[in-house]
Amino acid sequence: MREIRFEDMHLFARVADLGSLSAVARERDAPVSQVSRTLARIEKACGARLLHRSTHGLALTAEGQTFLDYCRRITGTLDELEGEFASHSGQPAGWVRVACSAVVAEHLLIPSLDSLQQQYPLLRVELLVDDRLADMVQGGIDIAIRTGPPQTDTVVARPLGTLARGLYATPGYLQAHGLPEHPDDLHRHRLITNTTATFLNHWPFQLDGGTHVFAAEGHWRSGSTAITARMALQGLGIARLATLVAEPLVRQGLLAPVLAQCVELQPSPLHAITLTRRHRLPKIQACIDHWARCFADQEHSV
Repeated sequence: MREIRFEDMHLFARVADLGSLSAVARERDAPVSQVSRTLARIEKACGARLLHRSTHGLALTAEGQTFLDYCRRITGTLDELEGEFASHSGQPAGWVRVACSAVVAEHLLIPSLDSLQQQYPLLRVELLVDDRLADMVQGGIDIAIRTGPPQTDTVVARPLGTLARGLYATPGYLQAHGLPEHPDDLHRHRLITNTTATFLNHWPFQLDGGTHVFAAEGHWRSGSTAITARMALQGLGIARLATLVAEPLVRQGLLAPVLAQCVELQPSPLHAITLTRRHRLPKIQACIDHWARCFADQEHSV
């Protein structure tokens, strides 16, 4: 057992999480053969088979589950130790993997990275940008930045602010096609909708003291919120966009609000979500604290 290294435990835990040697190899930018040899060495040191290998994938043996439980405890303790040393040195360090939507990445995180580096020069950030929700365990994700409440009690969520959405189009489009005066007028317009987050295609309005929802059918569609914004900027039609993105463009004269007198912005809480066992790590706390300040500044400027 003395031949097993701490890094071996991290690797075994990732194999158990992903259920695939090739997935772990891609994550580590290493040959599959290297991962396979490491697993063989771990099993030899343990004197037991830890994984069943079949055409359907990998499955833990009883011994493998026991070994994984110990790996989780030991690597968790190492994370805590890393945090203790980092807190004493005052210098959070290491890689932080962050999952977020394209809108949050482009308009909140990327503009903040330079100031984050100046404050914490030993931190490194990897952005995993996708509008779809990510599995934090399988993705090896330290922080996920998402709207809405967390769906499980295995995570810790810290509020960063709110994300509201309104309707926008370019002044050129509105000049050519007319400015809608009532939600029913939208039937005569070219609309830009989202194929990934379909709930964004239910456009809410306050009319006659109640909420009216317009089911938008896109003349143009995209699975990316960032591409949806780009389509609107091209003058292709009316889109529902985050105010974080759109309002600065309105001030520049590039976009104009549509039906602002009755559109319901429906602000949603934006959270930084971390796994319970890792949320106290200084490198994670440093990033979240920094982005909370940046988001507050953004909200004040919108």
